[in-house]
Order: sequence, then C-alpha cells, then structure tokens
Amino acid sequence: MSDNVYQPSHYTAGKVECIEAIESAVAKLDGFEGYCIGNAIKYLWRWKMKNGTEDLRKAAAFIEILLRHLQESGV
Repeated sequence: MSDNVYQPSHYTAGKVECIEAIESAVAKLDGFEGYCIGNAIKYLWRWKMKNGTEDLRKAAAFIEILLRHLQESGV
C-alpha cells in the first residue's frame, strides 16, 4: 500500500528517496539557496511520474529564482 504523505511513489521510485538526495545536496548551502535547489531537485525527480512538463517548468523557475538571487547578492 502506498503512503502518499511519507513515502509517495513519485519520490521513492529509485534506490534513494528524493528527500535523502535533497538533504545531501543542500547540506552546505544557506537557507534560501538550499530552498531553491531542494525544490528544483524535487520537481526534476518527480516530473515524469507526476505532473510532466509542468514540473520541469517549476524546476527551471526555481533555478531562475536562485540565479536572480545570486546576481542581486553579487555572487
């Protein structure tokens, strides 16, 4: 039986759960950078199993948001 709250199938299809991959990917990032990267990973991870190209556009949007933030911060 699928658990749509703690282990939804669109995040647990591989050998590693999405939440674990995000945790590792953002471990050394500051709050907003981690937020943007985590969301981009989430949408990239699930795009084919949930919302298709809409999720790809959402991932791209979070990357663009991060790029603007970094540019405004002088990075």
